[in-house]
Amino acid sequence: MRLPGDYEYSDSRLSMKYMAAGVSLCLLLILGVVIWTNKEADAKRHKEKQETETPVLVLEHEGGGQAGNNAAGNSAAGTGTAGAANGAAAGAGGPGAANETAAGAGGPGAATGPAAGTGSGAAAGTAGETGTKADTVPAEAVMGFNGSKSMEMVERLYAEHRLVASDLDFWDMYPETPPDYMQGALQDETAQGGTEEPKDKYARYEEEAEKESRTEEEKAKQDPSKDGKHTLVTLAGGEEEWVLINPYLEKNTYDFSNLTMRQKQLAYYADGKTYSYVGADLSKYNEEVDFKVLKESGVSFVMLRLGMRGYGSGELMTDEKFAEYMAKAMEAELNIGFYFYSQAITEEEAAEEANFVIQNLENYPITYPVVFDMEYVANDTARVESLTREEKTKMAKVFLDTVKEAGYKPMVYGTKEWLLKQVDLTKLTDYDIWLSQQEEVPDYPYQFQMWQNSNEGNLNGVNGNVNLNISFVDYSEK
Repeated sequence: MRLPGDYEYSDSRLSMKYMAAGVSLCLLLILGVVIWTNKEADAKRHKEKQETETPVLVLEHEGGGQAGNNAAGNSAAGTGTAGAANGAAAGAGGPGAANETAAGAGGPGAATGPAAGTGSGAAAGTAGETGTKADTVPAEAVMGFNGSKSMEMVERLYAEHRLVASDLDFWDMYPETPPDYMQGALQDETAQGGTEEPKDKYARYEEEAEKESRTEEEKAKQDPSKDGKHTLVTLAGGEEEWVLINPYLEKNTYDFSNLTMRQKQLAYYADGKTYSYVGADLSKYNEEVDFKVLKESGVSFVMLRLGMRGYGSGELMTDEKFAEYMAKAMEAELNIGFYFYSQAITEEEAAEEANFVIQNLENYPITYPVVFDMEYVANDTARVESLTREEKTKMAKVFLDTVKEAGYKPMVYGTKEWLLKQVDLTKLTDYDIWLSQQEEVPDYPYQFQMWQNSNEGNLNGVNGNVNLNISFVDYSEK
């Protein structure tokens, strides 16, 4: 049987226990929140301090120490082993004051900012400790850092974002010397103190590149093989030379698409205005010639060698076959012209040669030109090799003027090389040209009236090879 008040007392004690437990839990919860909040605040303050007071690490490369840098007013020793209470820090490379200087492993390094721990020794001690951790290199080193940094150091550096550009090795990938077209712009930039904006620099580099491109285009335009102002000449020694075409000399206007070959030997030219005539030039080397048969082969004129001057002796002589060829050509009713092989080395000798020709042509019917032929000698030295270009021109002019005064039609014979390089054509414009060029199409730039197009002709009436010619002028009508 429950007495009044028994249960009430018991319930009261239980209520007090529960209340005490609740209060304790609340206090613990509040304490936890306060501790967690303080930690968060400390972490935030530490992070802000790191952002504003980032310590500088002196990273050692191959061959010595590297000077530290100023960072938010703090300074550190490169490999210092102790920190001084007043801010002085000693490094392996030499003494340093935390307030002013810091010494690296290979030599002293200056820090410009004031030390945070001046007077208390905190900054100097920290700097010394940091230097020891940063520059103590373990046995294992990381590739790419010249064997001077451990993996732990590298990971810490990357984690704290404290690397500087000089700590990276990829700069060697780029050439030290800029392209040629940028050199001018860089020199101008240096002269101007380097104040130009990057955008302007690149614009100037593009201008330099365009300028160089235009220069290359100008060089291409100046190529003598493409400018239409030069012609290629093969010299006597086999060398090639581009010769400037004289704009004042008359150019040939032949269209060689109008050139046709008959019997694979004889060349004919006809364009409706100009017609060619087939000829052969002969000397004692052709031996026996049947001029009637030769005419039936298609030849309308012959150029006979009248004589020559000895290229060594200097003596004048007639061709051994001259008289015989002259008589037979007249009998075959061929048009006849003559040429003389000159080796004159004075103006007197040139006049002597011309008079020698005139004397031998008396009483002969001459319808084609009398030709001045001066040449070098293959495999030997000719007298005229001692002459200059101007002297050779004088020899030719004296001969041709003398022949012209006697009433004959004068003409100059020569290869492309001889006419363009050995004589001055500007002083021989009063005379016709007999070009010797054994090509399918001649590329001689100036006007010519007769063309020796082959020295390997094979015609009936002549034993062996014979020189073939075409004349663009019918001299028999003049």
